[in-house]
Amino acid sequence: MTEDCLRIAGLRVMALCGVLPEERVRAQPFELDVDIGADLALAGRSDDLGDTIDYGEVCAAVCAAAEGGQFTLMEALAQRVAEVCLHADERARWVVVEVRKLRPPVPQHLSTSGVRITRHRQ
Repeated sequence: MTEDCLRIAGLRVMALCGVLPEERVRAQPFELDVDIGADLALAGRSDDLGDTIDYGEVCAAVCAAAEGGQFTLMEALAQRVAEVCLHADERARWVVVEVRKLRPPVPQHLSTSGVRITRHRQ
């Protein structure tokens, strides 16, 4: 078992996610980091896209899931992204998803708020 991972960092999406009434009707910016665990050795040897997880396809699927849904909690958004990533390619063994709200609605000076979850293929 290898510890290889495909990393997607700083993916920006506009999503409906929040508890406050205005967050339920107006999309706001989120930034996502996704690590997908998979054996990447074959791709390293072959230099062939077919031997790895296509991060372009993963990005498109993650954006569609985030922008097409409505979530109260960032935990639910992260869970949906994790499910999409694990189902995007059978080679994905685990996924770590970090979701950051770029404009958290709190009176304190806070650059982001967020969650990070880890999920494994069943």
